[in-house]
Amino acid sequence: MLYAGSGYASPPQASLHVSSSSFTDGGKMPSKLTCDGENLSPQIQLPSPPAGTKSFAIVMDDPDAPIAFAHWLVYGIPADTRELAEGASTASRRLDHAVEGVNSFGRTGYGGPCPPEGKPHHYVLRVYALDVMSALPTGASADQVNAAIQGHVLAEGRTTGLYARGGD
Repeated sequence: MLYAGSGYASPPQASLHVSSSSFTDGGKMPSKLTCDGENLSPQIQLPSPPAGTKSFAIVMDDPDAPIAFAHWLVYGIPADTRELAEGASTASRRLDHAVEGVNSFGRTGYGGPCPPEGKPHHYVLRVYALDVMSALPTGASADQVNAAIQGHVLAEGRTTGLYARGGD
């Protein structure tokens, strides 16, 4: 699993309340956010970060996949950002004022849920408040993003959506 919190030099000191109008925490993600729909990135409401925050990073992964699978890597989000709009990252559109990495589909930006048929997969969207502004270029890998945030996390929060294809 990516970015589960165990790899930090010290654990974050605070938690962030992360929410989305695109889906409820623990609820089903609508097909418009998936490969079965428009593959739109979800809306994310970013909280006021703790003192000393220079930027946010966002990682969305699927812990139910047989291998570590990153759906979205975003970094260098200015600390005064409070929202990412739904559809802000698509196949033809990149985020304004932030940098996106290469997801496990091999593409820069958001890659929505696309599990095999069967049981629902959990899509964990983690938001990190960091004490640095990322210097990573566009197209960083999941490993590069993880290495860049280690030791710099002031607070973290998460929200989880579920999605299944042709099953439960």
